[in-house]
Amino acid sequence: MLNRPRRLRQNCAIREMVQESSLRLNEMIYPMFVTSQKGALEPILSLDGHYRYGPDRLIEEIGALFEKHGIQSFALFPHFPESLKDRDGKLATDGQNFYLQTICDLKARYPDIVIMGDVALDPYSSDGHDGLVDTDSGEIINDETVEILARMACLQASAGVDIIGPSDMMDGRVKSIRQALERNGHQQTIIMSYCAKYASSFYGPFRQALESAPKNGDKKSYQMDFANSREALREAQLDIEEGADILLVKPALAYLDIIYQFNQNFHLPVAAYQVSGEYAMIDSMAKQGHASREQLALECLTSIKRAGAKIILSYFTKDLAQYLR
Repeated sequence: MLNRPRRLRQNCAIREMVQESSLRLNEMIYPMFVTSQKGALEPILSLDGHYRYGPDRLIEEIGALFEKHGIQSFALFPHFPESLKDRDGKLATDGQNFYLQTICDLKARYPDIVIMGDVALDPYSSDGHDGLVDTDSGEIINDETVEILARMACLQASAGVDIIGPSDMMDGRVKSIRQALERNGHQQTIIMSYCAKYASSFYGPFRQALESAPKNGDKKSYQMDFANSREALREAQLDIEEGADILLVKPALAYLDIIYQFNQNFHLPVAAYQVSGEYAMIDSMAKQGHASREQLALECLTSIKRAGAKIILSYFTKDLAQYLR
């Protein structure tokens, strides 16, 4: 027998030598939740091991993750109580809101970390949608929403956000955000466009964490149909033309083919978001004793990397820091 592929699998050192895909902590972004109440540490029941942090507790936790675990990049999502939300999402463009102030304080204390901000209206809207809702038809209004998103992006950039993450899926928002950033002196601010954000059932735990589920209807008129792949290529091409710097696919595991196609067809870095439902699914399987949590997490994260993702947003980032160590 001339060809024996098992020669390259015979021990750990050789397997690692020829390994095609590897995980690196500096390519990970850790999603975290911040709430307005100082000192808060609220467990998220559907995301075991994760919390809604008060601003002071968040800064303390991120400092420990950065200094002790070597985690450099964080995606921050705001939790607002229902009493502060309205149909117009006015708090989204209030420059004094606690989310923006937390980012200011965080960057002042840890200037070397990378912060990704979330640009969408659902955390601020009493309707729970990513855009403004027409009171008569229930339609999600595109163009007026885009104007608000551009203002949100500029406020976040001024607060210290390094990466703008428009997660809303409105048409034309990348161009509007890029132009607004340029006009306001934020030429170096990165846009990681959620160009292929699918209308997925995997978002449940995240929506519970932010209490941001839509009050009526669903998000299928703006998030993508999970049956489509060529449409994702069109979305990506449009976002590239509008000034995106990084292309994001969300969720990850059920959309590895989309990650692969982006990597094959475009020259921009490709990111993938291993979303809350994926984390909960893996966590549940491990807790039931069906497999090792570490091995499940590493296998799934590596599959995302193997498909072509350069950057991964994952709730396993803190665990990965320990696994790699």
